[in-house]
Amino acid sequence: MAAITAERLLEVAVAHRNTRWATARGGVEYGRGHYPVMIALHVGLVVGTLTEAALAHRAFVPALGWPALCAVVLANVVRGWCMRALGPQWNTRVIVVPGLPLVSTGPYRWLRHPNYAIVVAEGLALPLVYGAWATALLFTLANAALLTVRVRVEDEALRPAA
Repeated sequence: MAAITAERLLEVAVAHRNTRWATARGGVEYGRGHYPVMIALHVGLVVGTLTEAALAHRAFVPALGWPALCAVVLANVVRGWCMRALGPQWNTRVIVVPGLPLVSTGPYRWLRHPNYAIVVAEGLALPLVYGAWATALLFTLANAALLTVRVRVEDEALRPAA
């Protein structure tokens, strides 16, 4: 969990750097209203996982925990691939720089929103490493609602570039 937390903090730093890059090039942010909800949900995933595992005395179940850990590692490798493909356009916010084409390399060659598929997979897998099945369920349901908004905002923002 410490590694995931450190990775998320690194993502926030990269996102801040990329926000400055995009803003300097006339980037426009979309969907600001849902961003605090997204941050709270992702913090809640980590806190909920640790809290549930501790308070419910969840034991590590190797048959579930090891595959879930492999899924978390794979998800983060693919997230890194997404970040690399997008370069300075990658962000935790929806910021569009006018005139830039849609990225169609890396995983974006096959999926329009590969990072969101990763978030879904990780939202299920990370809690299950710790046996925190209730957190996996609650995060997945809340994340489905959030992603409905997020994908709509992003698709609308990217429409001119398509």
